[in-house]
Amino acid sequence: MKEGEVLITETELINARIAYHAGISLEEFLEEEIKAWKTSEKRQNMIIGKKYYEGEHDILSRQRTVIGKDGQKTPAFNLPNNKIVDNQYSKLVDQKVNYLLSKKPSFKTDNKEYSKILKKLFNNRFLRLLKRIGEDSLNAGIAWMQLYYDKGELKFKRIDPEEILPFWADSDHTELEAVCRIYPVETYEGRQKKTVEKVEYYDTNGVKFYRLENEKLVKEKEGTHFQIAKREKVQGLNWERVPFIAFKYNSKEIPLIQRVKSLQDAINTITCDFMNNMQEDARNTILVLVNYDGTNLGEFRYNLAQYGVVKVKTVDGVAGDLKTLQIEVNSENYKAILDILKKALIENGRGLDAKSDKLGANPNQMNIQSMYSDIDLDANGMENEYQAAFEELLWFVNMHLANTKQGNFTNETVEVVFNRDILINETESIENCSKSTGIISRETIIAQHPWITDPQEELKKLKAEQEEEQEKFNEYRQVFKTVGDKDGVPTE
Repeated sequence: MKEGEVLITETELINARIAYHAGISLEEFLEEEIKAWKTSEKRQNMIIGKKYYEGEHDILSRQRTVIGKDGQKTPAFNLPNNKIVDNQYSKLVDQKVNYLLSKKPSFKTDNKEYSKILKKLFNNRFLRLLKRIGEDSLNAGIAWMQLYYDKGELKFKRIDPEEILPFWADSDHTELEAVCRIYPVETYEGRQKKTVEKVEYYDTNGVKFYRLENEKLVKEKEGTHFQIAKREKVQGLNWERVPFIAFKYNSKEIPLIQRVKSLQDAINTITCDFMNNMQEDARNTILVLVNYDGTNLGEFRYNLAQYGVVKVKTVDGVAGDLKTLQIEVNSENYKAILDILKKALIENGRGLDAKSDKLGANPNQMNIQSMYSDIDLDANGMENEYQAAFEELLWFVNMHLANTKQGNFTNETVEVVFNRDILINETESIENCSKSTGIISRETIIAQHPWITDPQEELKKLKAEQEEEQEKFNEYRQVFKTVGDKDGVPTE
């Protein structure tokens, strides 16, 4: 920041804009922001990422064209027009999500009571929600989770990223000032079904509800973030923060589709071109008619593409002949190009090449780690963003626990660990664990064992087994002392 510059929050910026335009209200300001958001490049990229993940690629709207009689391109409806989607992008997204989020995160804290509460709160249902959040993060660059109450229970809800217009308090987008959600709702007017656009504006003062009609906001009501029953009365309360959590794919909020869209489109195109050429039997043989009236260049190109026939005539206009030109489709060329494109997509998307030859004949741990290097690099950045999001999420959780008299854990330190689903050499890993006995703690060794999913639970089982064995040993000793001599040695 240069000397003399002053940093202002997004809210102050909003107020400054409103003050600049005399008489402009919050609603009028939001109308302009919503209009700009709907057509923004950032939102369009979110929609494209979602569509490509679901298989709606540009190749599906492809049209075969030929050079027309006037020299311009014209649609050719009698030519094969395959529309094949080889969705490598979807595979890449699933790969990253399952690598980082297929297993429940671990919440490490010294407070056992707090640990039990977190384990119950972040259950399998939350894991399923977190995986969908992960898909949104990759497809849109940023995902959103809303916190709300249902019958006094704190719950979490995923919101489509293209519905959220955020207002940040800083340029790095780390502190949320307000959130505007725009979403469609299907309703009926009599027997006529129609879609109405709803708008919700959240800030620390509560929430305002609108409907959008002809790009104008019509206020319906306003209220608080949540309500609680207190002494047979319903009381509305607000969080001190906006109850939305941003889960980012990276610090720039750049979706994965921006890295690989051109490569995915090229894979679809080359696959379709190969199928088209294989099906164009009549186009693989071009007929050459000799001693036949010629035609202009536009008609020549059109007839060649449409019918596969070339009309020519000899110089003297006497001799006539019919010849054929064979065109061979070399499948190896297409295969080579496809291999190059798929490898480029994996490299640019920082994915995992499951068919990599890095393992070779010796799949040791170093070779396995080398194969995972790219996806691991990308996961590191995503994990860092998610850990920051969980810090924000835990603030709401701690406030909830304090307000519901379940305990004050605001000063507790929690480390969120994402258990990645990585291929390992189990034999080598188990040997390393055995060799570490006596050097590091048993808890650390158990946490690194490939068969263990819950180290704390495994320690409890070990302790129970040891106590059971000790009880049996004590029983045997008692029996020996009863039937044996004074030294405790049993008689024959």
